[in-house]
Formats: sequence, structure tokens, C-alpha cells
Amino acid sequence: MTRVDPLADALNAIKNAEMAGKREITIYPASKLLLRVLEIMQKHGYIKEFEFIDDGREGMVRVVLAGTVTKCGAIRPRYAVKKDEWVDWEKQYLPARGIGILIVSTPEGLMTHEEAKQKGLGGRLIAYVY
Repeated sequence: MTRVDPLADALNAIKNAEMAGKREITIYPASKLLLRVLEIMQKHGYIKEFEFIDDGREGMVRVVLAGTVTKCGAIRPRYAVKKDEWVDWEKQYLPARGIGILIVSTPEGLMTHEEAKQKGLGGRLIAYVY
């Protein structure tokens, strides 16, 4: 059976593992988008480390959890956001100002909403983490 949204499945698996108190999780299938989202999460301290494991098919990712994720998920549909609308989307997906990140696809690549705000970019919402 094919998966409709592998990124949403991966983020849901991370959230469930955090709630269960696990220290490590293996996610499959892996994708470039998932790896880039995990890089951003690692940079902001939501996960400790991750490793891509090539199994000859889609690949897997082993993620070591930091225990700091309260909630995370993919945003569907991928809403387009203009550069002056970030505050409205923060209010909708994040619990409070300054808590959590929105992960955004911009013409300059994947980044957080704060980085996109500083660069004056708009983009498409991919995920949220807090």
C-alpha cells in the first residue's frame, strides 16, 4: 500500500515516540524533504541526531530524540504564505509567540518562518514543531 504523505507519517511517528518516552525511532521511507526537515529540527534542538540508512530501497532514517517535542505535524494543504502574513499563520499553528517553528519551503530552500521573515520571503507551509 502506498503512503499518501510520508512526511506527515514521519512527524506523527516522532510525536508518538516522544509521548511514549522512547529515545530512538526508525522512520521509513526516507526522502530528501524528510532529511531537510530533520536537519532544521536538529538545528533548533528538537532532535539530537539522525542517520540515513540505505537499505537498497527507499531507505530509512534512525532518529535519536531529545525529549523536547510537544507536538509536531505536517501542514496539509501546503498553504501559500506572503511575506507579510507570517504573524497570522504563527497564531494558527503555534501555541504562543516565540514558541515553536513553522517549516517553510521558499525559493531559497527549506527554512523556518523566522528566517523567511528576516529575508523578506514568502513560501509554502510544510510543517510545525513545538
